[in-house]
Amino acid sequence: MKINIALFAAASTLFLNPAVTVALPTTAKATSVAELRDKALQSDDIAYDIVEGLTTEIGQRQAGTEAEARARIWSVNKLRALGFENVRVEEYQMPTWVRGAETAVITAPFPQKLAVAALGNSGSTGEVGLDAEIVYFPTIDDLRAAPDGSLKGKIAFVSHNMKATQDGSSYGTFGPARFVGPNVAAKKGAAAIVIRSVGTDYHRNPHTGNTNFEPGVTPIPAGALSIPDAENLQRMIARGKPVRMKLKLTPHNIGMQTSGNVLAEVKGSDPSLPIILIACHLDSWDLGTGAIDDAVGCGIIGAAAKHLQSMGQPKRTVRLLWAGAEEVGIWGGRDYGEKHANEPHALAMESDFGAGKVWAVDFRLPESANAVRAQIISALAPLGVVPRRELAGGGADIGAIIATQKLGIVDLQQDGTKYFDLHHTPDDTLDKIDKAELRQNVAAWVATLAYLANYEGELKPEPAQ
Repeated sequence: MKINIALFAAASTLFLNPAVTVALPTTAKATSVAELRDKALQSDDIAYDIVEGLTTEIGQRQAGTEAEARARIWSVNKLRALGFENVRVEEYQMPTWVRGAETAVITAPFPQKLAVAALGNSGSTGEVGLDAEIVYFPTIDDLRAAPDGSLKGKIAFVSHNMKATQDGSSYGTFGPARFVGPNVAAKKGAAAIVIRSVGTDYHRNPHTGNTNFEPGVTPIPAGALSIPDAENLQRMIARGKPVRMKLKLTPHNIGMQTSGNVLAEVKGSDPSLPIILIACHLDSWDLGTGAIDDAVGCGIIGAAAKHLQSMGQPKRTVRLLWAGAEEVGIWGGRDYGEKHANEPHALAMESDFGAGKVWAVDFRLPESANAVRAQIISALAPLGVVPRRELAGGGADIGAIIATQKLGIVDLQQDGTKYFDLHHTPDDTLDKIDKAELRQNVAAWVATLAYLANYEGELKPEPAQ
């Protein structure tokens, strides 16, 4: 991640230089933000109600499926019941992959079953399955170094040693085993690939997730082993005998299907001010019920926007984007970026990293917005949230509109230490949500939105940034 020393210095100056005047809100306004924040922290039930409803009444919501379509209907009804305006669905078409049978069995020299899940866009072994020798690669870089054609007829096995981190940065380091590993293996001639799940838990739950193949590369069967099974396989290989696996994965593509984004708004009083976009994603993988990824994000932004309304009409319109088809290629975020490219936006925020406490805040704002930055920092401090030197980067579903319009960004960074224990697994269920931590998220979001939505100055970063 980039560290912006100049930004940190500018933020520090606001507190250390008495010559700098910060235009704080009136006492009444400041009190109302604090009261709103504290009320959410102590008693918000809206966010949990949204998560509970989605996971109970809809469950898993894989993109392009009938379940995701039901989730859009549910969301429209919920957002209207909460009193938001301009609630609607914007549909688009997308290619759709669905799961089939999934088995992995070591046939020699130590016969036993392993827990496996197909990766999104995996090819199929066919109903008969594939029995082949395993070639082991400790890392994705070792796989990349394998000679072309050396894996013909073999099953590649890629491991790694992902560790839990508070900021989730380990995902970027170890995720390529899933993101590109199958494509690399296919180009080396492999008949199939299995990887150690990109996760940090020791439950016997494999972690699914999307992978992609370059144009012209035929997809091969690609699966993720649970971490205990992946480590067991490593021990087998270390004994020095050839290891064979019979792998059966039978996913298939069902062609172009309908997905869509659900939009809603808190209307602002000044239509000349560009809007603020807040986002989550509505779809989920199909193994769990998508509680932490990302029903909880929709609960957080929905609750925060609802609490914002209790302050009265904000100056800026705040638009909620409950995006579809994020997991399988960010289709919803890209569609929003295309359809709204010419509609003025000022700033975007996203919640898509579970329900762990917000511990830090990052900004990407112009220097002219130092006053509102200081107000937000002050309002977040009682929640244990600190400003960092990092520049905010946004999230997947707001990436396209940010890139098109060079928007301001505020990232409320959540504690992700336990996130990859659950990410893309059958364990992603409602019982993992901590209500107190969820309320802290809502409190942080509403305090931030209360200042941004009533700020009339420029929020897009200056060119120098």
